[in-house]
Amino acid sequence: MTRERCVLAYSGGLDTSVILGWLRDQNFEVHAVYVDLGQPCEDRQAILDKARFVGAESARIVDAREELCRDFAFPVMQWQAKYEGTYLLGTAIARPLIAKACLHVAREVGAQVYAHGATGKGNDQCRFQLTAEALESNMRVLAPWRIAEFRRLFPGRTEMIAYCEARGIPVKATAGKPYSSDENVLHISYEAGRLEDLSVNGVGLVEFGMTVAPENAPDQIERVAIAFEQGLPVAVNGSRLSPLEIVQTLNQIGGRNGIGRIDIVENRFVGMKSRGVYEAPGMTILYEAHRNVEQLTMDRDLMHLRDRLAPEVAEIVYYGFWYSRKFDCLLSFIREAQQTVTGEVVLELYRGTMRVASRTSPVSLYDESIATMEGGGSYDQTDAEGFLRIQGLPLRVQARLHARQY
Repeated sequence: MTRERCVLAYSGGLDTSVILGWLRDQNFEVHAVYVDLGQPCEDRQAILDKARFVGAESARIVDAREELCRDFAFPVMQWQAKYEGTYLLGTAIARPLIAKACLHVAREVGAQVYAHGATGKGNDQCRFQLTAEALESNMRVLAPWRIAEFRRLFPGRTEMIAYCEARGIPVKATAGKPYSSDENVLHISYEAGRLEDLSVNGVGLVEFGMTVAPENAPDQIERVAIAFEQGLPVAVNGSRLSPLEIVQTLNQIGGRNGIGRIDIVENRFVGMKSRGVYEAPGMTILYEAHRNVEQLTMDRDLMHLRDRLAPEVAEIVYYGFWYSRKFDCLLSFIREAQQTVTGEVVLELYRGTMRVASRTSPVSLYDESIATMEGGGSYDQTDAEGFLRIQGLPLRVQARLHARQY
C-alpha cells in the first residue's frame, strides 16, 4: 500500500515526537520540519537525529528568524497592535510563519497532509489551519489532538512519556511539569499547569528565561538609543543592525533591566478565557521607542485613525487570519502611514520601567515657535476665538432646545 505523505511541524519535544511516532503507526510517510525562530540554544543536529530515529522519512531545519522579525513582528509593531491592550502577540505572530515554511516543504516533497501538535482547545490550531486554508486550500490539515483515538491513547503526559520510553525516544519532559512554555526570539510564553490556578502568583512561579526580576536588576539607569527609518528600527546605540540583531540586542539590554513581563487573563478565539504569563524585553522596548518617534512625526488625524484600527489588527493576528485580504490591505496602509516615522529616541531603563530621555527627527512636526508657552511665537492666540465659536455652534443650538441639568 502506498503511504500518504505528511509534513509535520516538529519541535523535537514530547508532543511532536509522540505525534511523529503515531503518524508512522498510521502508515504515513512523515517529513519533519523544525522551523528555527530563535528557540533556546538546542542541539539542532540532535533534533534532526531524533526525528529520523522516531521514523521521519526526512528531517530539516528552516531558519526563519530574520523573516520573523522583519516581515512579521515589525509590521505588527508599526501598528502598535497589542491584543486586549496588553499582549504583544509573540506566539500569534510566529505561527503563520511556521505554517508557511511547512507548506513550502510539503509542496517540495509532494505531501498531501500537513500535521501539527496544537491542541483542540487553543489558539494555535486556528493559526496553523487558517494559514493552510489560505495558502494551500487543497492541503489536508491533520491535528491529532482533535482525534478521539489519539486522545484515548494519550490522555496525559504520563502516557506520552511511557510511549517514548518504550521506544527509546529521548525526551526531557516530566509528568509533574508545573507549566508549559513556548519560546522564540520575540518572547517566551508560559501557560497551563499550575498557572491555571489564578490564586497562584504567576510571576513568582515562572522561571523566566529572558529577563531578571526588576528588583534584581542593576540599581542604575541604562540608556539605549534606537533609530527608526520609515517606522522600522534600523540601529541601536549608533550601530546599524539587521532586524534579528536589533531584537536580540534589545532582548539582552531589556532582559538585564527587567523589562517586559506581564501576567494576563485573555480571551481565546475559541471562546474560553485563559491565563498567560509572558516576557518580551526587546519588543517591549521597540514598541515604546516607536511610539515616541511617532509622537514627533505622525500627524494627529492619521495617528488617531491608526490607533482606532490597531485593536482590529491585533485581533486578526491573534485569531490567525494573517493571510487574509483584509490584513493585506491593512499592511499596505501601515507601510504608507509610516513613511514619515523617522528619528531616534533615547530611553532610560530602570528596574522594569522605561522613560524617555530624548527624541529627535529630521522630519519632526513639532515646532517650538508654535508650541511655546512663552510670549511671542508664531501662533496668534486671537485665532482661537473664531475657532472655538465655530466648534461650539452645534452645542449652542442644542442648548437652546434642550436645557442640560448640571
